[in-house]
Amino acid sequence: MRAITGTAARTAWLALTLVVLLAGDAVRFTTGWWTFGILALLVGAYAVVLLVAQRDRWRIGTLPYPLLAFLALATLSLIWSFYPAATALGLLTTWLIAVAALAAAVAFTWAELLAVLATVLRGILGLSLLFELFVSVIIRGPILPLFTQPGVDYSLYDKLPKMLYWSRNELFEVFDEGRIQGIVGNANNLGMLALIALVVFVLQFADRSAGRRWSGLWILIAVVTLVFTRSATVTVAIVVVVAVALAALLVRRARTARARAITWTAIVAVVVAGVAGVLAFSGTILALLGKSPDLTGRFGIWEKVIGLAQERPVAGWGWVSFWMPWAPPFDELAFRNGVRQLQAHDSWLDIWFQLGILGLIVFGALIVSSLIRTASFALDRPPGATKYTAATLFPLLLLAALLVQSIAESRLLVEYGFFFVVVIAVKSKRESATAG
Repeated sequence: MRAITGTAARTAWLALTLVVLLAGDAVRFTTGWWTFGILALLVGAYAVVLLVAQRDRWRIGTLPYPLLAFLALATLSLIWSFYPAATALGLLTTWLIAVAALAAAVAFTWAELLAVLATVLRGILGLSLLFELFVSVIIRGPILPLFTQPGVDYSLYDKLPKMLYWSRNELFEVFDEGRIQGIVGNANNLGMLALIALVVFVLQFADRSAGRRWSGLWILIAVVTLVFTRSATVTVAIVVVVAVALAALLVRRARTARARAITWTAIVAVVVAGVAGVLAFSGTILALLGKSPDLTGRFGIWEKVIGLAQERPVAGWGWVSFWMPWAPPFDELAFRNGVRQLQAHDSWLDIWFQLGILGLIVFGALIVSSLIRTASFALDRPPGATKYTAATLFPLLLLAALLVQSIAESRLLVEYGFFFVVVIAVKSKRESATAG
């Protein structure tokens, strides 16, 4: 058992888990859905082994109650689900992610998680830029995934929407409305990964946990990737993450209770003014971000999802995570640029649609409690510590970025979004209990 759950094996498992969650599309595009499914099951199976091996370090009763309530509600929704088969499959993926996240939270410190995450993100960003360079220099044209994807008729190659291409061959057009998609095949997703990477690399640079020149190089690569992806959602997330980081640093510098009170008052005033400014100049801001007034067709999707949610407002239609394209109503629910959509493009609308008001309450409680604990972790020195560390800001900044993304994407409920939510929730409660 020790050999199976030793440091090397645990680290390799965490790296594979992060690859599957952060670059799942790349795995599916290059090896197919069956290979991806086998890897996901292996990741989940090892997580169970790891939790059994470390059973003295955790108990179900010590886990965040909102997390347990959310998982219970999603599982119980199988009883009233409009699409029970899709719910069963969605529950399998959700529980696999939850178990993997719990194992990661129990078996690794934040420093260890950051180190492995940094390595995986370097691989994703580096391979993405090399991949786009290869496509633009050697292929010289857009390319499709190596393995076909469900629900796509590839016989209409010349008429396929641009959204279905793995790479659109736009590396040399990035300063003329072009956007790279990298190995993950999606510019918005690659941009969010670049933002998470930038946060990780900057924190490592500040803490000197990695070589300054090495960290500086990857900070530059992350910034270049952000520029080349041109994601409006990520641009907003960058602003929010920087604002949260500055606010946290200001609070840290306040030495007295009075100074902290003044600092918090100023922060609240700035936030209120910022929200008012966004509401007053929303049209101008969207234009600057290159977005249409309907947020690139999202309003139409939201309208349809809201309509369905209102039909079953209390407990929803049943949990499914990503929409299953073969199951009604998802088979004909939402299309954008000729492509069937597999999410509501808003995590909160998706929760309301799938689990109703009950889902919104328990998931909202999970996020709020995690925010409070991560803020405490970021702003208060641990007992006996003589100084702050930059790494303690990571869960707060990561959660802030994911919450911004949740307004325009539903990834908070699936793959790396849900994984990080569970890790943050579990680790922040464990740290709170230890500090108490």
